[in-house]
Amino acid sequence: QVQLVESGGGLVQTGGSLRLSCAASGRTISIYAMGWFRQAPGKEREFVAAISRRGGGTYYADSLKGRFTISRDNAQNTVYLQMNSLKPEDTAVYYCAAGGSATNVAYEYGYWGKGTQVTVSS
Repeated sequence: QVQLVESGGGLVQTGGSLRLSCAASGRTISIYAMGWFRQAPGKEREFVAAISRRGGGTYYADSLKGRFTISRDNAQNTVYLQMNSLKPEDTAVYYCAAGGSATNVAYEYGYWGKGTQVTVSS
């Protein structure tokens, strides 16, 4: 099994940036596709971005393209989410996930972190 721990969340003003990290332990993430999802209060969990095992393929929610960038460092067993030009509607708990393929479907991921809170003030 792989354990995932997110970090890097916090409070930021509109237009600011944050970089989230997802540190894995227990197993190398090189065998997994990785994804980021988010859940705002009162809303369903939604797909943010995904990256293939070797990082050659990246996928984003249409509404986030150009502002968010997913990357991975398999040697460091870590996945990142760079978030720029943040908006209040980006406020959510952000979750890292590991699975068999880089998909936007949450149930395709078998392993999840506990999330990190991102709050964007207006």
